[in-house]
Amino acid sequence: MATTGAAVRVFGMSSRLIRGFMPNNGLSTNSRCLCRNVTTATSDGSKPDANPPNPVESEDNTETLVKEKEKLASQIEKLQEDLKSSKDKYVRSLAEAENIRTRMGKQIEDAKLFGIQGFCKDLLEVSDILGTAVSSVPKEELTDSNPHLVNLYQGLNMTESQLIKVFKKHGLESIKPSEGEKFDPHFHEALFQVPIQSTETQEADTVAVVQKIGFKLHKRTLRPALVGVFKAS
Repeated sequence: MATTGAAVRVFGMSSRLIRGFMPNNGLSTNSRCLCRNVTTATSDGSKPDANPPNPVESEDNTETLVKEKEKLASQIEKLQEDLKSSKDKYVRSLAEAENIRTRMGKQIEDAKLFGIQGFCKDLLEVSDILGTAVSSVPKEELTDSNPHLVNLYQGLNMTESQLIKVFKKHGLESIKPSEGEKFDPHFHEALFQVPIQSTETQEADTVAVVQKIGFKLHKRTLRPALVGVFKAS
């Protein structure tokens, strides 16, 4: 009997110890986790994901990426438009600057060439008077008996010749159309018309008489030649 009682006490103590180590129906937290991990293992034997993705969070991330992509595309398009506009303005500015430089260069060259235009116009009157004085001297009076007139005539001729040389040096040339030359409104100015006397040697709209010679400065007409032209019948 004593042996039986000792066995009962030992069995009771063992039961309490087992229940102490295995609470909640004999399963601990670690045991439940182990069982859950075992049951969620994939059929192919691979280790299951400890943190499976959340479908809602995945959709939010996709929408965010799409919005960011659209935003970047819009910014790239705007930058490309700004670059195109800046390049166009730059090209236009270069073209305008080149045009200004060309115009300024042309104006400077014209100023160098035609800066004496006003002065030349004033000298033309002097040249006309000098030429009239030379042509008014009677040739029959130029004799040894009249040395003073001869010296004066020679001096006027020399002065006129030197003045013509100075004119040519600075690009001033005379316009002396001959009879029968085609009338050119760029170099000639018609004062009157002359009837045609001979159809063989005279043609309409050609120079008949030269009243006053003209001048041009570097191919620019400074004063047109004053002429009379033949009138068409």
